[in-house]
Amino acid sequence: MTAKFLTRDEVEKYLKEKWGIKRTKSTLAKLAVVGGGPEYRLFGRKPLYEPQAIDAWVERFLSPSVANSSQQDQEER
Repeated sequence: MTAKFLTRDEVEKYLKEKWGIKRTKSTLAKLAVVGGGPEYRLFGRKPLYEPQAIDAWVERFLSPSVANSSQQDQEER
């Protein structure tokens, strides 16, 4: 099985195309320093991201599906 790693430029495009989410490569770089971004690996000094790690990161921030806003309020309690 071959692993496909993505650069920050590619992650920016991946998030937009797959999830409709805009996160710039500079935001990803900042999150790599302060925390809260997707997991990555280093090849030398170059950060590389696996699509599965990006998807897992997005899923952590998504709320459960709701049919109306009152359901969302109940989920948050």
